[in-house]
Amino acid sequence: MKATKETVEKIEKAIAIVRPFIQQDGGDVSFVSYENGVVLVTLMGACEGCPLSSVTLKMGLEKEIKKHVPEIKEVVAI
Repeated sequence: MKATKETVEKIEKAIAIVRPFIQQDGGDVSFVSYENGVVLVTLMGACEGCPLSSVTLKMGLEKEIKKHVPEIKEVVAI
C-alpha cells in the first residue's frame, strides 16, 4: 500500500510533535518514505550511533506516529 498525501501529512505531523524532544538532545529525525505499513526515517546528529536511539525510535517516534496513523506497523531508521 503506497502512501497517500493525507497519510504522509499525518506522519509528518507526528514527527513534528516528537522532533523538539529529539533536537533538545542534539539529534534530529527526517521522514524518508512510507510503504506497506512501514515508515522509514533517518536519525541524525547525536542520534547517529547513540545506544538509546532504538528506544527513542520505538517508544517515542513509533508510538506517536501509530497514534496518528494506526495502520502503521513499524518505524525503521535507515
